[in-house]
Amino acid sequence: MSTNPPDAGAWASGMIRNVLGLAAWTAAWVASLALAAFGPRILWNNEPAPTLIAIVFNVLVGVGMLFANKRYLKSLDELQRTIQLHAMAWTLGAGLVGGLAWTLLARHGLVGTEAEIAHLVIFMGAVYMAGSVAGLLRYR
Repeated sequence: MSTNPPDAGAWASGMIRNVLGLAAWTAAWVASLALAAFGPRILWNNEPAPTLIAIVFNVLVGVGMLFANKRYLKSLDELQRTIQLHAMAWTLGAGLVGGLAWTLLARHGLVGTEAEIAHLVIFMGAVYMAGSVAGLLRYR
């Protein structure tokens, strides 16, 4: 009695499809964010209606990106999923603790710059990358 191994080619093509889908949704979200951020000043002279439409569109594309991320995570094997979830947990915790600490420091004048959301996004991106690399090194 022999059992056939799973089709590695089908798994790999599914992974590629999920990664490309996530990349496409992420690129679309970044583009819609740029439209919502810069469109009012550059394209439609700060009119409120197109600004509101651009922001709602950005949120809807962001929801699509979240579903693409969920599909991607579901397609991973157990080890890859564990690495990603640990990196995401560290990112959420560090973003929450670090972001609130930075806000308090800025509010009380203990740092020379204002706390801005862009700083938090960069910080969280760095923590996520470090967590992903640490997980890959840990389980190699």
